[in-house]
Amino acid sequence: MTASTTDHSAALAFTPAPAPASASTAPRLTSLSHGGGCGCKIAPGVLSQILAQSGSAGLLPPELLVGLETADDAAVYRLNDQQALVATTDFFMPIVDDPFEFGRIAATNALSDVYAMGGRPIMALALVAMPVNQLPLATIGEILRGGQAVCRAAGIPIAGGHTIDSVEPIYGLVAMGLVHPERVRKNAGAQPGDLLILGKPLGVGVYSAALKKDQLSPAHYRAMIASTTQLNTPGPLLAELPGVHAITDVTGFGLAGHALEMARGAAASLQLDWASVPLLPGVAELAAAGCLTGASARNWAGYGADVQLAAQLPALAQSLLTDPQTSGGLLVACAPDSAAAVLEIFAREGFEQAAVIGQVQAGRPGLQVRAAGR
Repeated sequence: MTASTTDHSAALAFTPAPAPASASTAPRLTSLSHGGGCGCKIAPGVLSQILAQSGSAGLLPPELLVGLETADDAAVYRLNDQQALVATTDFFMPIVDDPFEFGRIAATNALSDVYAMGGRPIMALALVAMPVNQLPLATIGEILRGGQAVCRAAGIPIAGGHTIDSVEPIYGLVAMGLVHPERVRKNAGAQPGDLLILGKPLGVGVYSAALKKDQLSPAHYRAMIASTTQLNTPGPLLAELPGVHAITDVTGFGLAGHALEMARGAAASLQLDWASVPLLPGVAELAAAGCLTGASARNWAGYGADVQLAAQLPALAQSLLTDPQTSGGLLVACAPDSAAAVLEIFAREGFEQAAVIGQVQAGRPGLQVRAAGR
């Protein structure tokens, strides 16, 4: 990785190089990738094995406030008593065919990890891997323009990056932000008695599967774009509330997977009320019609042993709980007397469907899903 713009041309200097594709012969973006969005993530069970083999020994300075310990959303490094640096990276293959929207979605998703730690983004670096002989240069430019549009909306520059020629189109960001050390919100701080609040409805993976099958309506496509390009700006505002104990964002491992990470980090049990979990419009019907991703099944295979599903749950609940979310919502654990303030912040920032979906309980780390609340 480098922030030098002079590196870009060198990274693409391959000899000999056939002429780039023209717009008239260009393939659909999604046809060039074996998976899309956060559904590209390595399955959780496989990832655990890889990380176990890599070892955790190494330099761990006291300034490193958040590292690999609880699979948190970003690393956090204390700079001084007032500032800590939040650093993260995220990239993936196309989830939609519109290059501008793909760039917007990927950039929004990458910045989400900074917000989830309670930080405010300050700048980003672009990660660009493109099949330059299959995609028109104008298409690649639109992907980058989409990412730039999101960063402008977040009030930050894309200050550099790195590019390579690749067999599949990949775009994302290295994102950096700042947070007061006392306002860092890990995924491991949940406490027994806390309520769980979800900021965005589920169903992006179902939408993406329907899109690949040409079964996604224009209205549902618009809902998909609106959800995946909505910046998780409530994060730093929520971190200012003393009653907010933990925050994470729901992405490729699905709601169940990221809730389990929160449970393990807190050494507590999380209980979800399925009837309270918000869904994007039409998701239940599309899932019933078979619009499900392979990542959903891989997610369940990786962590399903730690999830208890109530017998009364609808048949598709498991698939929707494991549905990979691209640029998903924040999952917040807060004291009950802070729930109203949390929901007010979500509403003020444009997250009208944010909802209380469960609670944290003392007990063995795991996830229990009930059909409805008490």
